[in-house]
Amino acid sequence: MKIGDLAKAGGVSVETIRFYQRRGLLAEPPRATGARRYGHADLERLRSIRAAQTAGFTLEEAAVLLALNPEDRTAARALAETRIVAIDERIATLQALRAALHNLAQDCARGDPGPCPILAAFGAPVREAAAPATKAPAQSV
Repeated sequence: MKIGDLAKAGGVSVETIRFYQRRGLLAEPPRATGARRYGHADLERLRSIRAAQTAGFTLEEAAVLLALNPEDRTAARALAETRIVAIDERIATLQALRAALHNLAQDCARGDPGPCPILAAFGAPVREAAAPATKAPAQSV
């Protein structure tokens, strides 16, 4: 199949395939009659890369996973456990961010005088309340 067919079958763009090739994740097959032809093994590898990314692995980690001996459970488990720790850290960070934003939203809902706490927390410039426009006295010449 041609690169466009591989991209469609793998649910990615042609540029994604080229990116994976530059990163060494996918091989670039030789040209056959002017076009590169990809086989079923290329599609399976592409799907494996995407599945690893969906599971939270980086491209570097996906490359390591794909290079492992399929019988090497110890190395695969160690990679998964490292990724689990990173995901747990990210979840904790997101939960803290959610709680902080929730508190800001509650503070904003109270309607206390002064700038909105959400805008103030994110460093938005605080504008003075618009004063009624007064007409400057005419100057005589």
